[in-house]
Amino acid sequence: MTKGRKETVRYSDCFKLSIVEEIEKNGLSIANCRRKYGIGGSTTIQKRLKKYGKNHLLNKIVRVETIDEIGELQALKKELKALKEAFAETTLENKVYKTYFQILGQETGMGDEIKKKLEQELLKYFPKQKR
Repeated sequence: MTKGRKETVRYSDCFKLSIVEEIEKNGLSIANCRRKYGIGGSTTIQKRLKKYGKNHLLNKIVRVETIDEIGELQALKKELKALKEAFAETTLENKVYKTYFQILGQETGMGDEIKKKLEQELLKYFPKQKR
């Protein structure tokens, strides 16, 4: 009794070429070809097309970029990196200030009063934003 053994099927080069030819010339889809000939592997035919056939039928992404587009993409990546760093720094500063005012409020016993005064002052400079 064999346990967990897979049966390996070897195809001749002639058979492989005939399948590739049928797909390329007759327009048979890869899935239909697998069903028609009982080929089990999901990438077997794609490998054969890559090796023996024209590569135009394989799934691939072609990206055409000009030199200007490449330069613009690099500039945008640099800008994004700088913005992420600035955001991280601002977030850290914000946490430091919040912690500072929390400790100040605890030390002076004016916890909520300090927050309210700070919000009023900030609203003078940033009227649409509530902090």
